[in-house]
Amino acid sequence: MLDTKKIGNKIAEARKKATISQAQLAEQLFISPQAVGKWERGESMPDITTFNRLAEILGVDFNYFSENFRSSVTGAVPNEPLVKQSAELQDEKQKGKLSWDMSQGNWVDADFSGLKNLHEKFGSSNMQRCLFIGSDLSGLLLKGNNVDGCDFSGSDISNSHIQNSYLLGNLFKGSSLKETEFSKSYVKGCDFSGTDFSGSVIKSGGFEKSSMVDAVWNSTSFNATYIADIVFNGTFEDCCFENCAFTRVTFQDATLINTFFKNNKKLKRIRFIDCKADRMTYEFLKQGKADLTGITLITAEGGND
Repeated sequence: MLDTKKIGNKIAEARKKATISQAQLAEQLFISPQAVGKWERGESMPDITTFNRLAEILGVDFNYFSENFRSSVTGAVPNEPLVKQSAELQDEKQKGKLSWDMSQGNWVDADFSGLKNLHEKFGSSNMQRCLFIGSDLSGLLLKGNNVDGCDFSGSDISNSHIQNSYLLGNLFKGSSLKETEFSKSYVKGCDFSGTDFSGSVIKSGGFEKSSMVDAVWNSTSFNATYIADIVFNGTFEDCCFENCAFTRVTFQDATLINTFFKNNKKLKRIRFIDCKADRMTYEFLKQGKADLTGITLITAEGGND
């Protein structure tokens, strides 16, 4: 069992050492200061995703909170060749010979490229340096996962749910995240070059230090998300940024059409370089006191002011 009092003390000690107030820590985690207070008093405890984020913010190793925490939450299995080649796995499943579920596992350097029908079979897992290249992962559910250094390039991850998970240094080049929902998840150091985010919802989490070159943004929604060290380009149409916080965010060579900015924090911190916006988007940004010097207004006739 994990001792909530001891963990609370460790959180408080690390926070004070980092000279961060409870309110500042809460803001970065998108929670209330009261929740941080409850952790530090041992009345409640963060979930696995929040522990990962806490370690990063406070500058401590994940195992700082508890020596046996990782094994207790991941259901780690021995590092041995437990994974069959994906083709064999699919053949046996189709023949009805195998009912497989790889949830609550510790998967390291495994090759799942070309795999299909994962759905809920990888929940609550620790996944490091695994390959999912060209896989059909549509309808995937990642809940309570730690995904580090994996390659999802060219995969279909549409209509999926990524909940309470931590994604670090993963490749999603040319993948599809259409209609996918990120909820209470933190994404850092990932490459989404050429990824299609059409219809995606990103809420109550964070997107940091990730490449978004030539990503597709159409009816994409960011809500209560901390966005930092990101450069956006391309066309944003019918998108939404609401209740978000921005740090070192840039829109460069971007066209913003019917894009909704409301109740965002630190909108002034966004840099706009060689951008265009329609009247509605321009007014939302103006109302939020954004710096509009890098934006050209698109007139009703299709020209620029």
